[in-house]
Amino acid sequence: MAAARESVAETTARLSAARGDDPAELIEILHDIQQEIGMVPEEAQRVLAARLNLTRAEVHGVTSFYHDFRAQPAGRVVVKMCAAEACQSVGGAALISAICRSVGAALGETSPSGVTLEPIYCLGACACAPAAEVNGKLHARLTVEKLEAAIGAAAT
Repeated sequence: MAAARESVAETTARLSAARGDDPAELIEILHDIQQEIGMVPEEAQRVLAARLNLTRAEVHGVTSFYHDFRAQPAGRVVVKMCAAEACQSVGGAALISAICRSVGAALGETSPSGVTLEPIYCLGACACAPAAEVNGKLHARLTVEKLEAAIGAAAT
């Protein structure tokens, strides 16, 4: 018989213990949880707060402040759209609007086809704006067609 799959609470406890249940390691533990579970659910936040002797509000404050942490699972394609001024100045806002319509989801949502659109406020590619990251790969000097092609390639 195969071993039962670890619960969110068990996974969180194991990952926290691996970093010594040290409150100074909160962000690193949250990254570990997100890497392993794919998100940082409320249950993980409760367990982590108890193990690190922090309030749930302190843990939630960190998870809600940093855009990399999500409370819901992402789609199989994650598109981080730059919404900073440099990208906006060369058509980034129009690109975001067009991609939202194209995939059928707003920023911060996941489309029925499994594309998660997330705002990000700097990809370090200002000279090549507008830019986006698709499943961790930077794409610059984007047009709607180029970004749709990158999303399509990532989905296959």
